[in-house]
Amino acid sequence: MKFENVLAELNGFGRFQLKTILLMIIPRVTLPFHFLLNNFIAVIPSHHCNISSLDDGGIFRNLSLAERLVVSIPVQEDGTLNSCEMFTEPQYHLLLNSSNMTELSTVPCQSGWVYDNTNFKSALATEWDLVCDKRRVNRATATIFFMGVMLGAPVFGYLSDRFFTGFGISGISIITIVLCIEWVDIKHRTAVGVFMSMDWSVCTAVLPILGYFVNDWRHLTITVTAPLFLAMITWWWLPESARWQISNGKINSAHYYLSKCAKTNGREQFMADLKPEVLSKVILVENENRKYSYLDLVRTPRMRRRAVLTGLVWFGVACTYYGISLNVAGFGLNIYLTQFIYGAIELPAKFFVFFSLKRIGRRLNQSGTLVITALCIFCNILIPQDQGLFRTAVGALGKMFAEASFTTVYLYTSELYPTVMRQNGLGYCAFMARSGVSLSPLIMLLEDIWGYLPSTVFTLVAVGAGLSASFLPETQNIRLPETIEDVEHTRRRSVCTSNEKSQPPNIFLEPKGP
Repeated sequence: MKFENVLAELNGFGRFQLKTILLMIIPRVTLPFHFLLNNFIAVIPSHHCNISSLDDGGIFRNLSLAERLVVSIPVQEDGTLNSCEMFTEPQYHLLLNSSNMTELSTVPCQSGWVYDNTNFKSALATEWDLVCDKRRVNRATATIFFMGVMLGAPVFGYLSDRFFTGFGISGISIITIVLCIEWVDIKHRTAVGVFMSMDWSVCTAVLPILGYFVNDWRHLTITVTAPLFLAMITWWWLPESARWQISNGKINSAHYYLSKCAKTNGREQFMADLKPEVLSKVILVENENRKYSYLDLVRTPRMRRRAVLTGLVWFGVACTYYGISLNVAGFGLNIYLTQFIYGAIELPAKFFVFFSLKRIGRRLNQSGTLVITALCIFCNILIPQDQGLFRTAVGALGKMFAEASFTTVYLYTSELYPTVMRQNGLGYCAFMARSGVSLSPLIMLLEDIWGYLPSTVFTLVAVGAGLSASFLPETQNIRLPETIEDVEHTRRRSVCTSNEKSQPPNIFLEPKGP
């Protein structure tokens, strides 16, 4: 008997599993809020130099505001006021002829800036003047946040296998997906892995609505963080992973949680007959006292290969996803509308992934969505900047496939790593992902060198990640590996269907490869 057989007898998708998933939604709603919050708190509204220093007490004071701007600030090629420069002195002749400004002397803003507060009451850029020469600092705020998430990923990936800790952003995303995958049977694994991520997409669309009505950056930060206080309470009710406990020799504790599952799902009799000593043979472990670490990701050849490939895939998936997501102001439309479209377009992505995973499997789905994402980013290079609607449409399509690749990678990676290393594996992969995210805002600064350079880099990263995914093994409809030995041995875990249940699984040779 294997663990999947036990889950099948307990109803691997019953009330116990649904209750567990619902408890996880409360903290998960904060994930897109925090990961995409930078789009609204670090937005740079329209601005121009504060021209009060040019007030000479004479003619200037008698001019209207529009006339003062004409004589004080140069106009750019697109007809808008220059955001970072002003004339050294009022150019009154421009009131009669403003067509020739090429020889007029300009200087950087001398007395700060005036910001358009129509849509934003306050933001990081307006409070600390993070514009013009300091624009890179404003971009770096997102990088600093994701560096914190990046460091949290391996820490929580390690601790979650030893203590019940998950109140950090990284901990939430890693622990929730692993608990779901390890408590759900094979038949419902794909559905749960895909539709559990629906909360991300819904909240991605809700965020711009919150940002529109709560347009002070401090108040908005408090608003999106508030659900975590409720999550701190509800997460104490989450069950530990019985699968992980068995693989680590904690048989009595695993029996306790499986009994709770059986009681909730109305299968008490099965667990009454299943004694702990029998349960200890469900997962065969060479050494129950062995403590696993991140070094075990690279000790053996097949695990090492999987670690390298999954790390490259996660880096590429996250880098391109956030390269699109953090650039909502770069497509020519209102950022609230663009962000809402970006969130709404993720919903059909979930349904696409749900059906494609069943039809073509994990590997081809992962590679394909990444390559299509790269194609969409490349196509946007060819669309003129003044075609904001078309750029947003193509960008939204790229966002849809980027989300499809992100949804797939969580499920795929959880199936690739064995139970004893699943948390560590996801912690490492999340670290690689967040390093990619941290670089995304910095990559966008490359537009100062060449306007299309950021898109070119994101395109190449997505293609590289897609190629890496094509070298990973397929995991559709196979049992989860429990130990490193399961990964290294040349045997493959067979499908466990509902009519097998307590029957021993068939073992057949795996083709040569990872």
